Amino acid sequence: MLTMKLAAIDIGSNAVRLLIEEAIKTGRKEHYFKKISLTRVPIRLGEDVFTDGHISEDKAKKLVKAMKAFRFLMEANDVEIFRACATSAMREAINGKEVQKLIKKDAKLDVELISGEEEADLIFSNFDNSNVELDKTKTYLYIDVGGGSTEVTLIKRGERVDSYSFRLGSVRLLKDNVPEFVWDDACKKIRRMVKDEKDVIAIGTGGNINRIFKESRHRFGEYLKVTEITRVITEIEAYNYEDRIRILKLKPDRADVIVPAGKIYTTFMKAGNSKMMIVPKVGLSDGIISRLFAKHG
Repeated sequence: MLTMKLAAIDIGSNAVRLLIEEAIKTGRKEHYFKKISLTRVPIRLGEDVFTDGHISEDKAKKLVKAMKAFRFLMEANDVEIFRACATSAMREAINGKEVQKLIKKDAKLDVELISGEEEADLIFSNFDNSNVELDKTKTYLYIDVGGGSTEVTLIKRGERVDSYSFRLGSVRLLKDNVPEFVWDDACKKIRRMVKDEKDVIAIGTGGNINRIFKESRHRFGEYLKVTEITRVITEIEAYNYEDRIRILKLKPDRADVIVPAGKIYTTFMKAGNSKMMIVPKVGLSDGIISRLFAKHG
């Protein structure tokens, strides 16, 4: 039995995360992952970028501190291989590359600014390690909603056949920074993607849909109807921000973005002729680790 400790850093628009896992190889082709720790820091980079176009000095300093902490945590856990990826907020920021260099200089970590397409590819690469099996006779519309962008992919016969990355995310919506033509363009493209397809099943990933699924009280693996997503979002929207935290126990940086995120999921499901969704509870960090193991395991 061989083991390897791997780590993934996800620098998102709403939060930054460090996932540390142990990959355990039980046979020539058999393996599984054991989670060691998940650390999440709510540094909302998109709050600056989607309003002013750059990462503020305050948030840059906090990000560097978080990256230093992540490096120490990886060292303390004897992590052998890691990869750090930044998504829409950092890649769109005017000073994104400057912050990237600052992290390299002060935190001694290399960070990659990845595209929306690569982000979707990394998340999709981990589906085989989730407990969700795709029926190769069916068509799926994979929707990943982040703080700054949403990735949509059409899957037929188990293969990705078309994909788009839209500059439309929960933090961007919260900042009222999404023109109507962006919605219209996204929906038109999704309708073209699923043209002539019937009974399309959506696959939803992202922290917000995971929480919506939890609030629906479904068991893992069960389908979530688009009408149920709407119901949960309507129930959450009835509470003010403080009560979402106090009564519903939502994290402060989840309480304000979950409703905008829900709007993206339901709008895209309707455009994609999809009434049902699977929520496999995988994310970018999981995909990074899966890809690291495929390369080095």
